[in-house]
Amino acid sequence: MASKVFKRLWSIVALEGLILLAVVVYLRREGLPDGLPLSIQWLPWAALGAGALVSWRFRRSRLLFGVIVLVLADRGLARWGWAATEPTTVFHAIALLLPVNLFGLTLLTERGAVTRAGLARFGVIGVQVGLVLLLAASKLEWLATPMRLSVLPEGWFGWTPVAQPALAVFLATAGFMGTRLVACPNATGRGFLWASAAAFLALNASGGAPPASVYLSTGSLILIVSVIEASYFMAYRDALTGLPARRALNEELLRLNGQYTIAMVDVDHFKKFNDEYGHEVGDQVLRMVAAELERVGGGGTPYRYGGEEFALLFPGKFAEEVVPHLERVRESIESATFTLRGGGRPKRRPENPKPRRNAKRKRVSVTVSIGAAGRSDRRSAPSEVASFADRALYRAKKTGRNRVKVAGGGP
Repeated sequence: MASKVFKRLWSIVALEGLILLAVVVYLRREGLPDGLPLSIQWLPWAALGAGALVSWRFRRSRLLFGVIVLVLADRGLARWGWAATEPTTVFHAIALLLPVNLFGLTLLTERGAVTRAGLARFGVIGVQVGLVLLLAASKLEWLATPMRLSVLPEGWFGWTPVAQPALAVFLATAGFMGTRLVACPNATGRGFLWASAAAFLALNASGGAPPASVYLSTGSLILIVSVIEASYFMAYRDALTGLPARRALNEELLRLNGQYTIAMVDVDHFKKFNDEYGHEVGDQVLRMVAAELERVGGGGTPYRYGGEEFALLFPGKFAEEVVPHLERVRESIESATFTLRGGGRPKRRPENPKPRRNAKRKRVSVTVSIGAAGRSDRRSAPSEVASFADRALYRAKKTGRNRVKVAGGGP
């Protein structure tokens, strides 16, 4: 239970949250010098260049639009954000537009930057730039009143220069992004959530434009990191099950020294599930098996090897030591209840499910065969250990399935 809670929390915080925390701690402890270093003055433009490059390289247009929004906000605040020490109408307009734009980008799909959809997004940003310029020229002063509207007592919000309408928008968009992130963890959503947090800190930064520029540039950095992290996930994580993929296993094997054991796990009669019930049911089976493999003991780590095959890696263990753990996970998969979804059954379980009378529910049995092999003098290379584990898996299949076999003897 504790590990699940930690994983959920980490899915929200992760590297992006730690980056922002480090910047907050630094600015609170060290602050910025009176004479702003040239490196910090160029920080927004460096973020824009890096964002454009990473966006082009990884084909992530939302990153480009997100960085553009943050850089434009930075320039607008630096030029028109504060009159003496008071926030201006431009400040309040940017405070409203920033969370809306960042939240909106989380809802969009990747459609490219120079496509029709991309050009339309550039147009939407251009309209907002025009609005801010008109406010800066005092052409739309009538908008100042609704942007500074106070519904609740102003004494409650003396800690922030952000007006109540913008505060409400920040709170609503952050709550929605956070809820989606808990339900479906992903690096892109996490990046936009923490970029929004960085934008809020920029608007509340004491000292005006210089620290605000640092926070907004940090928001751009967070978006860049989230794209790189998402690309890493695609390369090293299996999208269907969420387990580390075969590439991650191969690299982990190269780092191992000393004794280890590899166990190959194969879903029995998996082709039957796909042929008889369809690929959607087959995907459900793979996710269920992956979830059970994640509970394996003995320090084992599960990997999606390919197709219906998984691998378990046990560093520092002999094959005979891991057999009890393999048997337990095999039995847990066999005893797990797997109910096929009916035609009218919702994809997600409702909060208050109503009993369905005369509902036909079909339960199917899922079993796995497992073959294990440990590193030894005659099989020291990872490829050789994996090959022996495959042979043991073949013996498990040949002798009746739903069993564990160990290379070179054993059960």
